[in-house]
Amino acid sequence: MKEPKKLGVITSGGDCGGLNAVINGAARMAHHLNMEVCLIPNGYAGLYNLLNLEPVVIDWSRADRIHSGVAGSEAGHSRVKIAKINDPEKYDKIKAGMKKHNIDGLIIAGGDDTGSVVVDLINQGIPCVHVPKTMDLDLQTYSVGGDSTINRISKFTSDLRTTGLTHNRALIIEVFGRYAGHTAFRGGIGADADCILIPEVPVDYTIVYEHFKKTYINRLLTSDVKGSTYIIVAAEGVKNQEGKFFIDTSTNADSFGHQKLSGVGKFIRSQLEHYMKQDPDWERILKQEGIYVEGIYMYPEIREIALGHLVRSGDTTSYDVAFGKQAGGAAVLLMKYGITGVTVVGVEHEEISYIPTSEAIIQRNVDINEIAFYEALGVCFGRKPVEYQPKFIRHQGVIHRYM
Repeated sequence: MKEPKKLGVITSGGDCGGLNAVINGAARMAHHLNMEVCLIPNGYAGLYNLLNLEPVVIDWSRADRIHSGVAGSEAGHSRVKIAKINDPEKYDKIKAGMKKHNIDGLIIAGGDDTGSVVVDLINQGIPCVHVPKTMDLDLQTYSVGGDSTINRISKFTSDLRTTGLTHNRALIIEVFGRYAGHTAFRGGIGADADCILIPEVPVDYTIVYEHFKKTYINRLLTSDVKGSTYIIVAAEGVKNQEGKFFIDTSTNADSFGHQKLSGVGKFIRSQLEHYMKQDPDWERILKQEGIYVEGIYMYPEIREIALGHLVRSGDTTSYDVAFGKQAGGAAVLLMKYGITGVTVVGVEHEEISYIPTSEAIIQRNVDINEIAFYEALGVCFGRKPVEYQPKFIRHQGVIHRYM
């Protein structure tokens, strides 16, 4: 590949924090290297229609108007799998569009689905560098958007605790994450959640119920105002007792074959209510504490709240701004030196690290061994707690690790 003079930037898949930082970092690094950068609007839909579009050139002044701390993407998104487009000339059209606009290579920010298309484009002879982006944190390296999402889950969950305490409610907070539980796990820990349910752990609802009952009643009995609550953070990918996902059948699967997951919070509530209504201890304890009302308040109310797109929106954390700028700028440098078909891992000192995109997009799940550490701290994960078995390792030098 000859040294590029003009690069196209695409953001794809779900929106999240840090994407504007990627665009900003790529544009400013390209400007520093006397290269040109343009935005290709609306993800892979825009790339496919490039012959009929006018990409937006991001010069220094335009980059200056892109606020890195705002979530979402100036470039816009779409969920399009190029290989599934019913057009035998689709790749030729993409190449012709790039040639028309003198685009020598693509910097593409996205998750595993986006990365799979990067691999496809590389195999078709289109130079690409992949910037890891997914709030799910299920790629093999840290991804733009993860820290922002975790912080928002923690903040909203902490805020909701006040209404839980005011009304003596138990709350189930349902969050995105699809088939991996990283954001529910980290977000729940950050919010001091009592129980965290994730796809990686088959849930025993009798264990969840007993933990809920013990925790809730202990708070009630030790409160001078007879107040209590219980907080569950649940990933949308938690399965039912038959091992199946909760699928929203009112919507169709996207072009990558993913169906919308929805309804796990309602199911968890139904399970807790089922056990609670059969348990005579509630009537006894609530009468003892003077808050029982026949036919009205016979056991604690449980409500589910789906945070939905709130965890994708709003502000970007400083970590994601910094990482996004690094990843965007590093992608330009990789492209300049002819290194393509790879995913940016990070920038450390004078080193830019990367791995093949085909490896980066292999799904990474929550480490079950780490869960035991938090079970020792009293958090319920819907299973019988496992004793944490630490291994002590002395490292030489400074160790950098995130997530």
